[in-house]
Amino acid sequence: MKIGIIFTVLTPQLLEDTIGSVKAAVGEDAEIITFDDASVLEEIKAAGRITAPPAARYVEMCMKAAEQNVDAILCACSSVGDVADAMQDIARLIGIPIVRIDEEMCREAVRLGKRVAILATQPTTLAPTRSTVQRAAREMGREVETIDCYMEGAFGLDPEQFLKRLSDETGKVAGKADVILLAQGSMAYAQETLRNKYNMPVLASPRFGAESLRRALVAKGVMK
Repeated sequence: MKIGIIFTVLTPQLLEDTIGSVKAAVGEDAEIITFDDASVLEEIKAAGRITAPPAARYVEMCMKAAEQNVDAILCACSSVGDVADAMQDIARLIGIPIVRIDEEMCREAVRLGKRVAILATQPTTLAPTRSTVQRAAREMGREVETIDCYMEGAFGLDPEQFLKRLSDETGKVAGKADVILLAQGSMAYAQETLRNKYNMPVLASPRFGAESLRRALVAKGVMK
């Protein structure tokens, strides 16, 4: 079995968390190939929206994975979730599922409560994550309120500083929310610390993306 994972930001922690979650879900023998292009996210951030050139390069990375005959593709960047959604017709045509890392996480947030706090270090992540939560709520026949929490200046902090900043920001919204949603996979390592400190659901995307990937592979007949 071969899995392609597409990143726009790639840190050692994110790589470890994502690959670890995928192998836990689909098996340690799975072959993982990764693609990354930081300029995709940088150009989206600069424009404040998804524009044609970075979207095209993101699609190109997915198609390079397809050329290597992967069984499925995991899109590991929430900021380009709309691009992953737009590729679903291609996915069905070529028989290679294209799975968003954050889709099922957003659905779980809706299941858990009516007030969802979204924490992000990238402004470009907030809008697509909020949109996915609201779409999931509509599809599930539920009403939700989303609370944006943009952690300006937190991106690039060392892990200890980042965890403190994330904990402080979570404390500001914990009393207003039923569930905390960590919008970027790179925040996953803080999940258990925040959950234990604030005694409330805290969701991170790698595990949910990996489980969605597994379900797609089962539906395809690649695994049981």
